Amino acid sequence: MSVHTSAKHDSGPLHVTGAARYTDDIPTLANTLHLAFGLSEVARGKITAMTLDAVRAAPGVVDVLVAEDLPFDNDVSPSAHDEPLLATGDIHYLGQPVFLVVATSHLAARKAARLAKTSYQEETPILTIDEALAADSRFEEGPRIYQKGDVAAALSAAPERLQGSIEIGGQEHFYLEGHAALALPQDGGEMVIHASSQHPTEIQHKVADAIGKPMNAIRVEVRRMGGGFGGKESQGNALCVACAIVAARTDRPAKMRYDRDDDMIITGKRHEFRIDYDVGFDADGRLTGVDFAQYARCGWAQDLSLPVADRAMLHADNAYQLPAARITSHRLKTNTQSNTAFRGFGGPQGIVGIERVMDHIAHHLGLDPLTVRRRNFYASGGTTTDKTTQTTPYGMEVTDSILDELVGALEVSADYAKRRKKVAEWNAANPVLKRGLALTPVKFGISFTLTHLNQAGALVHVYQDGSIHLNHGGTEMGQGLFTKVAQVAASVFGVPLEQVQITATDTGKVPNTSATAASSGSDLNGMAVKAACETICTRISEHLGGDAVFEGGKVRQSGREITFEEAVKSAYENRVSLSATGYYATPDVAWDRIKGQGRPFFYFAYGAAVTEVVIDTLTGENRILRADILHDCGASLNPALDIGQVEGGYVQGAGWLTMEELVWDDKGTLKTHSPATYKIPCASDRPEVFNVALWEGANAAETIYRSKAVGEPPLMLGISALMALSDAVASCGAPYPALDAPATAERVLAAVTRVQR
Repeated sequence: MSVHTSAKHDSGPLHVTGAARYTDDIPTLANTLHLAFGLSEVARGKITAMTLDAVRAAPGVVDVLVAEDLPFDNDVSPSAHDEPLLATGDIHYLGQPVFLVVATSHLAARKAARLAKTSYQEETPILTIDEALAADSRFEEGPRIYQKGDVAAALSAAPERLQGSIEIGGQEHFYLEGHAALALPQDGGEMVIHASSQHPTEIQHKVADAIGKPMNAIRVEVRRMGGGFGGKESQGNALCVACAIVAARTDRPAKMRYDRDDDMIITGKRHEFRIDYDVGFDADGRLTGVDFAQYARCGWAQDLSLPVADRAMLHADNAYQLPAARITSHRLKTNTQSNTAFRGFGGPQGIVGIERVMDHIAHHLGLDPLTVRRRNFYASGGTTTDKTTQTTPYGMEVTDSILDELVGALEVSADYAKRRKKVAEWNAANPVLKRGLALTPVKFGISFTLTHLNQAGALVHVYQDGSIHLNHGGTEMGQGLFTKVAQVAASVFGVPLEQVQITATDTGKVPNTSATAASSGSDLNGMAVKAACETICTRISEHLGGDAVFEGGKVRQSGREITFEEAVKSAYENRVSLSATGYYATPDVAWDRIKGQGRPFFYFAYGAAVTEVVIDTLTGENRILRADILHDCGASLNPALDIGQVEGGYVQGAGWLTMEELVWDDKGTLKTHSPATYKIPCASDRPEVFNVALWEGANAAETIYRSKAVGEPPLMLGISALMALSDAVASCGAPYPALDAPATAERVLAAVTRVQR
């Protein structure tokens, strides 16, 4: 089956039957050791005494390690070398790993880890954005600023001007499969790691440093993850390093997995943001200038916070041409979990900021918010009405916008204008239940902003019977990457999809992999696989005499036709290599993050969503009634998989902004650390009417078969749910609702009360 057709997920039947094998399902040897961390009980301070006698004496315990016992590098950071595997005396957040228990079973290790007696010299933790600002607790000296035009002049000359602020909460990844790792010691101190990780090469690197070996002594394998969402880009380092250290120390296999509570308490989340804005505009709602201040709560270690905050800045414009803009970003260090990558990687927070601005302007002017949005869109074709080039606040030209056409089509298919009137009529007639409607767009940049990560490799074997074996650097976390890339290989060879064998991501087969992140999995790995397959096709073609066409399981050349299997057999018997590597590097990207100038993205993906909600003004309870989505996947590689990604992304985005709430107490204890206290959307929370369609149009950029990335952009379609809730609250009174996120029932009720007063 070729590209541009719907094919089922390669592991779909295994998923639904429970037969899919994840890291924790790999059969282990009888002498396997099991690990658990002992965690700090304060958010900030120093360890003054730690007694581990009861831990060592607990049933099943084989060993207990502290920082001083680690043989080489005590670090699991993906960036700044500031994240020790085990605390070295200073405590930075409540839940920080302090010691490591090695036992004969998972349960024995967990039970023993709770028996330590530790004393602390406790200090007052920095927990909030305001506390971090007061203490000047940061990861960079002062804020980072990106600017376009004279913002002060634009604001002072604007006919209309507004100021405001929005709080945007974090989000727990809540992958169904928690973190897990297995280390298998090999001859000569080499190590095989099975990991639930989006970044096998980073695991390889950190493990090598931790056990004092070169990277070529470490092989990391990832067959699949039960979800990642960015939470397994760097946070799996600790488990893999801990397992490798114990395996090297004991010459026994070592395994570790977090139970859900430990997973939530130890690992980082989506970054909490506060965005302040000062915006100038005219009577028609057209922006003249905007000044954003973005405050990101990063947690105790740097992790990936700098590029996350950068991407929030890069998406402060979203779909809108800003004549003058200043984005000021504060990266704040707090005594909480080290926040990390999460689907959208800061982009969603930046987009929420500008969508709040559009909503506020429309309310102030008494205009339909969609009217204001459309008047500020980047123009199609790359030039504005006065024929000037349109650029982002960071200087990148926008030449591929399709939003006018896409939003126009959605406006019609979703019957937006008629439903707008019906919502107004409903609200006039119903004093308690109020409805809201909003259409919001998405423009999302595709590429890693760390330019050198925009590369991928692949390894393809064609066996003498015509079967194909495929490896690449991407990881499968349920999104269907392996299926899409296998479709690419099948298309190049012109054979059925079933003829392509998909195997685990393996650093021993494809080296120097980039993380499967930044929505780039299909773009990068698809191109690398295509290059490898084309190399083999060229060899077979030359062997046959040239100009061979591979199609429909046949190879046609010079008026004759043979089967693909016959062509392969002939090539093999004539000593033609049927194995090839492929490589791809994204072209035309260059980015200076210090200056805030360049082209960080190869292209943009677009989409829009209409959401209708209802709220109970007496309780704040609310429900999404209907969602209509039109999303741009270019020439989709697999429409069925892409529609699934759009549906899931929307629900996850709406969940983040309407119901998922992280709560810490004033001691730094995460109180929402289980399914009992942290609520994600379930099946009954999806819109009762849920219409999803893909925009029909090829990518203008030369991507894999002209498709577009679909991993992250759909999450931001959920912003329409927040704006619809704001619209519903606005019907209760004159003042602007200023609804923060997540817009829980409590926040909705508080906003209703404010506007009614």
